[in-house]
Amino acid sequence: MTIRVVVADDQELVRSGFAMILDAQPDIEVLAEAADGAQALRAVRALRPDVALLDIRMPVMDGIEACRAISAGSDCRTVMLTTFDSDEYVYEALHAGASGFLLKDVRRDDLVHAVRVVAAGDSLVAPSVARRLIAEYTSRPVASRPAREPALLDVLTARERETLLHLARGLSNAEIAAALVVSEHTVKTHVGNVLSKLGLRDRIQAVICAYETGLVAPSREPGLVAPSREAELVAPSREPGLVAPSRKPDR
Repeated sequence: MTIRVVVADDQELVRSGFAMILDAQPDIEVLAEAADGAQALRAVRALRPDVALLDIRMPVMDGIEACRAISAGSDCRTVMLTTFDSDEYVYEALHAGASGFLLKDVRRDDLVHAVRVVAAGDSLVAPSVARRLIAEYTSRPVASRPAREPALLDVLTARERETLLHLARGLSNAEIAAALVVSEHTVKTHVGNVLSKLGLRDRIQAVICAYETGLVAPSREPGLVAPSREAELVAPSREPGLVAPSRKPDR
């Protein structure tokens, strides 16, 4: 099945470069390019793509507003493009419904892999973007951080809570399986149960939920995630360049 994509970035070289890379793949078709969020939103509504790549900072309508409108009005999944050092809105983009984040200097293979992963229903975040997310969350006054009742997690079994904790640390299914000494199939079942019971769309929303319920707390050292009540930090994903679930077969 062909993955249909819309690419939006106000920098023409970035936009056309990404579109060229993706369109060269046998299983991906770029339906349209857009120079701002409003154009991207119109393209998504008219063409109904599977994935939209959106620059966070764009004129007319920024990527976050476009992402929010796309998430609310269609099944299209969004991947946000960020320069990391200059972007302060990663956390807001998560709440707008983004399914992934990539740096604009992403490697060709990682860009293609990201589109396939998100189209398959999973989510992913470049490690440096994850560090920015944690740092931004940590820098906010406690009173201003969005919060959910810890009792929300009472519907989860002990194993499902462990799985959610590992998701919040950025582990892949394979790494969670190794940590819990179970099969990847069992991990996928646990992840599915977590999302279903908590009414979450994907792994990124699960990570947000883990923070906001206090299951995990940002470390005082930027770039790390500290468990709030459980064991020591687990090593990060071995997948180069990405924090993502294990690769799925291409659609």
